[in-house]
Amino acid sequence: MATGGAVSVPRRRRLSRSVLSENLAGFLFISPWIVGFLAFELGPILAAGYLSVTSYDLLSEASFVGLRNYERMFTRDPLFWTSLRLTTIYSVAAVALHVVFGVALALLLNNNIRGIAFYRAIYYLPAVVSGVAVAYMWVWVLNPEAGIVNTTLRYLGIQGPNWLFNAELALPTFVALSVWGVGGGMVLYLAGLQGVPTALYEAAQLDGAGWLARTRHVTLPMISPVIFFNVIVGIINSFQVFTVAFIMTNGGPANATLFYVLNLYRKAFEEFKMGYAAALAMVLFVIVMALTVVAFRVSRRLVHYEGQAR
Repeated sequence: MATGGAVSVPRRRRLSRSVLSENLAGFLFISPWIVGFLAFELGPILAAGYLSVTSYDLLSEASFVGLRNYERMFTRDPLFWTSLRLTTIYSVAAVALHVVFGVALALLLNNNIRGIAFYRAIYYLPAVVSGVAVAYMWVWVLNPEAGIVNTTLRYLGIQGPNWLFNAELALPTFVALSVWGVGGGMVLYLAGLQGVPTALYEAAQLDGAGWLARTRHVTLPMISPVIFFNVIVGIINSFQVFTVAFIMTNGGPANATLFYVLNLYRKAFEEFKMGYAAALAMVLFVIVMALTVVAFRVSRRLVHYEGQAR
């Protein structure tokens, strides 16, 4: 017994050293990400948290003001509520459109026909074009006098509106334009569709299920993890919309497109209220985090993972 014990102890030591060396190797390989996270993500978040309780204008030292920035934000700044409301409306509408059009396009392109790779590339291409270039393109396309849209409408005998500088149409126009980049999500949906086992479709057909029934009871549940992922990414991205509004309307007309991050940008780099802008950034961080947590909780009932017990 003693001999067996004597042999087992060195063996355990060798195993523990092997595990330790593997752990060290793993941490070594991910160390660039850890350094990047600490320097460019966690560090700025902590710095913003500190600046959010100060008065700071870049020229003088930051002075502690407690929760005064947050009190002003919630009680004395109507632009905060305006920008939050507009961003929320935009986020809900844009994310819904992205899911609907992305899944629809993926279903259409999930066919083995001649030239299908070309069509997939065409629909995906807008997703990789620079946001600044896209914004300037839409300014030209939607120009009320010389734009393609209104020129086409005039040929049809219709007087086109001023899409971007009409207070009632500006936000719906931005929502509609968000569909331009639906190709990014479409590629992920397409990958999910191609991973659905064909045996499930064959079993559904044997049970007499038509295309609509197969889509509802087989396709959508099987790609629900991909839909969930795109919804989370869409929520995060839509709450950070900035480039198109900054270039195309700069928040106008009458603050009709003053999205949250554009309002934050103005406070920081036009009014030089860095402390207040940091408070706005922290509130945005909390909102996005809360929405993400809620989405994960809801996903337990709506998202199906293959092999998961129901």
